[in-house]
Amino acid sequence: MGEEVKVFGTWASPFSWRVELALRLKGVPSLLLKYNPVYKKVPVLLHNGKPIAESLVILEYIEETWKNNPIWPEDPYGKAMARFWAKFIDDKWSPESEREKAMEEACECLKALESALNGNKFYGGHTIGLVDIAANFIGFWLSIVQEATGRELLSAHKFPLLFNWSHDFVNCGIVQECLPPKDKVLAIFKARVAAPSN
Repeated sequence: MGEEVKVFGTWASPFSWRVELALRLKGVPSLLLKYNPVYKKVPVLLHNGKPIAESLVILEYIEETWKNNPIWPEDPYGKAMARFWAKFIDDKWSPESEREKAMEEACECLKALESALNGNKFYGGHTIGLVDIAANFIGFWLSIVQEATGRELLSAHKFPLLFNWSHDFVNCGIVQECLPPKDKVLAIFKARVAAPSN
């Protein structure tokens, strides 16, 4: 087909990683490039010379461009719910947010996300879908943040369904293939925690 697919992002960004995972699920080879676009936001997907920004917008583009291995539900209600939960995750769990979330608020968010699983292995049912990809911060990065800060938000005792989802998600073969090295991400978070705040 001769398509050119490049992702401009950073290896330790959950937003860049969303795009990488979606492309892998679709079987689309891509090249991750370190890049700071004009607005200094990543990721940016470059497909045949056309740039697309914002991770959730990119995920919609990927779904519409490559039809195999759908990451969106087929029915309109399912799509609407996937959009709702993906936006909820972005609004409540943005790892780039400067303010520290209160433990109580974070626990309320986790409770809502746990209920959205509806007893399924993944938010997409039996396969990884849009909400699972959007929730990658909780699936991978949250355990690293917990280790770096010594604060526990997600545990098998507090949120058993979400904890199991997190374990299943992170241990899924295709997910493991594109995760950044945990030790490097942990070092970054530990350095941020140790740095004096201004």
